[in-house]
Amino acid sequence: APRQPPAPSGLASQGGGCGVASGRMTDTRRRVKVYTLNEDRQWDDRGTGHVSSCYVERLKGMSLLVRAESDGSLLLESKINPNTAYQKQQDTLIVWSEAENYDLALSFQEKAGCDEIWEKICQVQGKDPSVDITQDLVDESEEERFDDMSSPGLELPSCELSRLEEIAELVASSLPSPLRREKLALALENEGYIKKLLEIFHVCEDLENIEGLHHLYEIIKGIFLLNRTALFEVMFSEECIMDVIGCLEYDPSLSQSRKHREFLTKTAKFKEVIPISDPELKQKIHQTYRVQYIQDMVLPTPSVFEENMLSTLHSFIFFNKVEIVGMLQEDEKFLTDLFAQLTDEATDEEKRQELVNFLKEFCAFSQTLQPQNRDAFFKTLSNMGILPALEVILGMDDAQVRSAATDIFSYLVEYNPSMVREFVMQEAQQNDDDILLINLIIEHMICDTDPELGGAVLLMGLLRTLVDPENMLATANKTEKTEFLGFFYKHCMHVLTAPLLANTTEDKPSKDDFQTAQLLALILELLTFCVEHHTYHIKNYIINKDILRRVLVLMASKHAFLALCALRFKRKIIGLKDEFYNRYIMKSFLFEPVVKAFLNNGSRYNLMNSAIIEMFEFIRVEDIKSLTAHVIENYWKALEDVDYVQTFKGLKLRFEQQRERQDNPKLDSMRSILRNHRYRRDARTLEDEEEMWFNTDEDDMEDGEAVVPPSDKTKNDEDIMDPISKFMERKKQKEVLLKTNLSGRQSPSFKLSFSSGTKSNLTSQSSASNLPGSPGSPGSPGSPGSPGSVSKSTSQMAAITTK
Repeated sequence: APRQPPAPSGLASQGGGCGVASGRMTDTRRRVKVYTLNEDRQWDDRGTGHVSSCYVERLKGMSLLVRAESDGSLLLESKINPNTAYQKQQDTLIVWSEAENYDLALSFQEKAGCDEIWEKICQVQGKDPSVDITQDLVDESEEERFDDMSSPGLELPSCELSRLEEIAELVASSLPSPLRREKLALALENEGYIKKLLEIFHVCEDLENIEGLHHLYEIIKGIFLLNRTALFEVMFSEECIMDVIGCLEYDPSLSQSRKHREFLTKTAKFKEVIPISDPELKQKIHQTYRVQYIQDMVLPTPSVFEENMLSTLHSFIFFNKVEIVGMLQEDEKFLTDLFAQLTDEATDEEKRQELVNFLKEFCAFSQTLQPQNRDAFFKTLSNMGILPALEVILGMDDAQVRSAATDIFSYLVEYNPSMVREFVMQEAQQNDDDILLINLIIEHMICDTDPELGGAVLLMGLLRTLVDPENMLATANKTEKTEFLGFFYKHCMHVLTAPLLANTTEDKPSKDDFQTAQLLALILELLTFCVEHHTYHIKNYIINKDILRRVLVLMASKHAFLALCALRFKRKIIGLKDEFYNRYIMKSFLFEPVVKAFLNNGSRYNLMNSAIIEMFEFIRVEDIKSLTAHVIENYWKALEDVDYVQTFKGLKLRFEQQRERQDNPKLDSMRSILRNHRYRRDARTLEDEEEMWFNTDEDDMEDGEAVVPPSDKTKNDEDIMDPISKFMERKKQKEVLLKTNLSGRQSPSFKLSFSSGTKSNLTSQSSASNLPGSPGSPGSPGSPGSPGSVSKSTSQMAAITTK
């Protein structure tokens, strides 16, 4: 098929249609390309596949199916409608309209395939396959769909009151056909028809001719759907736009007409905060406001089919906004006056509010600009001193002004956080911390009066962007991360944490209302982000200011979401497995508030319960030795009765194994001996899991393949078994204690086996396992590990120790 088939008459065939033959053993006759006609009257290639015709139950009829040759997906599923006009062109093309404004075409690789599918279509419609069009096009409008563009234009009825119904029907009947829409639009342009229609509108209003006004509504709405810029230029001109809005007030589906013109002329007021000297700019602003109003308020919500038919209206508004921003940006006097009045203390509050609202809207308009134009826009604002101006505005008492200033600040941060960071670091050299821009933002976040803290959430997002190292620049001479984070922790962090520190002086929050809890949760969210991304800056701050202890006071809050935020903060710190943090946690006994919250939660199976258990499970699985010892030594009495999970008993087991290893250093020598290649069954290389077993503690050994099966005979057996025998003796001595700790289960026998299962298996830590060597036992090489299995007999143990 041609790469870009000509529109609108159809696709032209060029030497074999689809080109390259399929790599599969398939019938090339059925190989087709699927095309759809886009808004620009160009054909879009939807893919290559193989066409078939069959009965589709869902569509209740014979249908054309095209499956993609690449992956077999359905490219097309189209019912052969008895009334649809199918057209065969140039032996390898079949073209038809699937729905209003949706034309399809199949371009065949071979003529034979085209003839085959054409016969199927003609068979369904009861036509002779020798025809090129399956339907006799009765009315003129359908026939014109296939006319050449050079055919005569559309003849419009004379613009008279008595012929409004006829005009409305003509417009409605032209909308489904792209060609007729084109002709209608040209006719309306050439004859100045819109102005004539608006003259009739005045007559109808004077005569109170409601029927005529209803027809005019349909006509004007139809003209909007023609989607032509040239027509919009006329309709939105100064002399016509209010009459066009007037026509759209008389929707026949409404019992009463709307008062759009009254709103635009009386209610909506245009304020020039700074006088605009350019009349063209002023007219463009008026026009854009009114057209935006038509789009948002006057025109009915477009249907699915009409959505694309208003694309030119969207474009008209878009380009108007681009022009307005460009013209204002070039007017240096205007911008200079704007910023001078914004920062002038003599400016009254109402005037300042108008100025800030204007600047906010100006920034919102800039979002329509292309990236390079937006760069120039924000550069201009920066040169004009927008950040110092915002600092002045944010320091004022007027809440509305501050809110608008915050919105402007968000545009700047989202556009270029580095520009904002550079400014605040420079101003820190001249100003006190209290009036720094970032501190003003933090204060507004803390003082948000909205019960839902909508503004605070927005500001927290902006702060996170500013302190996010991911968007910080690094150059040869300096790194923004080092400089800015050093500045932030020195000048701003104390302002951010002030509400947290003020509220946690006792052993429970001094204020625990919902709004305070929400604010503290937001602050904790940002601090948790800092723990994850700021490494040593936040570490020094937390340890020096004892922040974690204060945060954990919030575990006593009545608001579960806040207690969970505090827990999440601690979990993030533990997740770093940093011994500086661990020593700080142990020294200050910072597991106490967590254990208290766990016990107070009781037996309730909720998020708090799961989150706390997960924290201890993480310590166990990751084998954080210092924290394991600290938890067991200080909190075991409180946790020993928790047996619905094996986490705490697993921690105890880890602790005891650590102690035993410390008491008997010879155990470590066993590992080094076992590493020697001579003592393995064969010459295979160490597997990853074996290597891991050798490098971890004894408690990591779980059921699975035996590392040293009893059948292996080596000359140094006594050397190996000596430490094992001693270990077994100590195990027997501890049997009574372990039985108690494991809630009456048998004590685990010494495991010389390990498993490929994950370390987080809760039951295998505390349950007994079979010894290796017995056929089919969980410890033997051929069988999988069995968590919780009971040891068979002590005779096996005796056999091993004797050996």
